[in-house]
Amino acid sequence: MAIDPDYLLAREWPEITHRYTEKDSMLYALGVGLGRDPLSQDELRFVYEDGLKVMPTQAVTLAHPGFWAAEKDINLDWVKLLHLGQEIIWHQPLPTAGEVAATTRFTDVGDKGARVGALIVTERVVRLVKTGEDIATVITTILARGDGGFSSERRSVTQEKDRIPDRQPDIVCDLPTFSQQALLYRLSGDLNPLHASPQVAGDAGYSQPILHGLCTMGVATHALMKVCCHYEPERLKRIRLRFSAPVYPGETIRTEVWQEEKVISFRCWSLEQEKVVINNGYLEII
Repeated sequence: MAIDPDYLLAREWPEITHRYTEKDSMLYALGVGLGRDPLSQDELRFVYEDGLKVMPTQAVTLAHPGFWAAEKDINLDWVKLLHLGQEIIWHQPLPTAGEVAATTRFTDVGDKGARVGALIVTERVVRLVKTGEDIATVITTILARGDGGFSSERRSVTQEKDRIPDRQPDIVCDLPTFSQQALLYRLSGDLNPLHASPQVAGDAGYSQPILHGLCTMGVATHALMKVCCHYEPERLKRIRLRFSAPVYPGETIRTEVWQEEKVISFRCWSLEQEKVVINNGYLEII
């Protein structure tokens, strides 16, 4: 049965309330690779309770609706999904612990044809329950490869494509991942079996479970904080990027950085695959 874009755009989602602790914040930071150097005081601030700071990309885990793509009324072939793009807007630094709430909604559905798939965009605004203040807006673009061709008219979802400068990067930062990183990262809430089950990964065409795209994003954000922001997460205001290839746990991610004052362009490579894995990266800082 074909997906129904009108139904998706009108679909009502339940409000999700999420209470998280300092331990959850440290677990997330460990899952994206902070603390790999236990003698680094900069990394220690994100994984040790004394003076704890929060990785800003933890916003993607807060008040998350769960693995919604497998819900029957949405009618997606979830095994064939690709996480295509991600954007986060930070309205204020994330608390180290607290109670937050959000309601997810579909904001766009586009048909790229049966051979390509359907582009689907969701958005959720995460707010503090105690004060009602917004802390982050999380915008996600997925490609449902098995669900295109639902319309007689092809309609493209408008996507930001940020330019990568045509020159050598100003800074390069290499950060390794580790072989069990997907298994650790999934404990922060993204339980898609594609990242844990060899059988599911094989059915999707991969040689082994792949790293979550959002985990790769966390590694890239670590690199950006390290080389551009002196590990000061409160300086990050907005990030957006496109996922262009999967990363296998254990690979090294090279982040190339071009900085023009408060605007940073970036791109990430898997050194082992010699492939770009994140492209069209944009970061706005203060």
